[in-house]
Amino acid sequence: MQAKLNVIAIATLMAAGSVYAQDMVVKIGHVGPTSGAIAHLGKDNENGARMAIDELNAKGVMIGGKKAKFELLAEDDAGDPKQGTAAAQKLVDSKVNGVVGHLNSGTSIPASKVYSDAGIPQISPSATNPKFTRQGYKTTFRVVADDVHLGGTLGRYAVDQLKGKVIAVIDDRTAYGQGVADEFEKGVKGKGGAIAKREFTNDKATDFTAILTNIKAVKPDVVFFGGMDAVAGPMIRQMKQLGINAKFMGGDGICSSELPKLAAGAMADGQVVCAEAGGVEGEQKAGMEKFRTDFKKKFNADVQVYAPYVYDATNVLVAAMVKAGSADPAKYLPALAATSGYKGVTGTISFDEKGDVKNGALTLYTYKGGNRDQIAVVR
Repeated sequence: MQAKLNVIAIATLMAAGSVYAQDMVVKIGHVGPTSGAIAHLGKDNENGARMAIDELNAKGVMIGGKKAKFELLAEDDAGDPKQGTAAAQKLVDSKVNGVVGHLNSGTSIPASKVYSDAGIPQISPSATNPKFTRQGYKTTFRVVADDVHLGGTLGRYAVDQLKGKVIAVIDDRTAYGQGVADEFEKGVKGKGGAIAKREFTNDKATDFTAILTNIKAVKPDVVFFGGMDAVAGPMIRQMKQLGINAKFMGGDGICSSELPKLAAGAMADGQVVCAEAGGVEGEQKAGMEKFRTDFKKKFNADVQVYAPYVYDATNVLVAAMVKAGSADPAKYLPALAATSGYKGVTGTISFDEKGDVKNGALTLYTYKGGNRDQIAVVR
């Protein structure tokens, strides 16, 4: 009898073992600044990844005949390049299967070498500096348009639509801020416009009196800022205090739900024009609206900027694993590079030979009554 019970016990354990053998753990890394001045943007990104992971686990995704259990390994880089490479190395050491991030170009670019050396695919949901995908790495991808498109479009818009005659430019000297400001300047000049004044600050600054006083002297009708919303908000406040009544422009770094709060009531309706690197039109709008509603319900927070792009990037990584029948980076990387026509909440995603999203859209916004108001989607 005892022997029979032992046989049953062993058989039960073997059956249980075979069930567990069917499960595979897939680790997805995410890195963003979840501390510091733009922690609200970093948390927004992390929540986008969390939402995708939770949904994938609920679906019971199969990879190569095994049920995948997805785990999110979230790291904070505080928007700092050195901390970014340390976070990247930590994820590599944890043997992640793929990475979504980082948020900033200044952290994504140095981290991309760490991932490339380890052969781990990385998709940034928000790094727009052109250099990111032009280093020759096969593991580097992004799901948003780059600064050439973003900055250039805003520069042309400043001249054509805002009729800017006296245009001033400020940047925060980061890879993103300086890069997008340079492309904005090229866009202005390409339309026959000129830059009357170019100043710079840094991404931790709070007092802009000196540079804004210099800018006030040229009587600008448009001021462009290359940087993030945490700096843009106080800058808009100080422009008002100094009596600078110019239009204020910026890229996706300032184009957040939080900007009106950061400007503390100093923004006039229609004063700010910004662009988000991405955009949906027509039937696709319903999918984006559903995402925003679901996100609010899940996290009790509005989407800031990039959460939908993180969500799509996470799903694109997994779709490539499913297609390749493997979560091994070396095996699914070719399928990821060949991604074409993936329908996400941010639009249709296909990668070119550099890892850039093909035919990337931009959405131009202004703010009215403290809320973002869409102007147009441009490609």
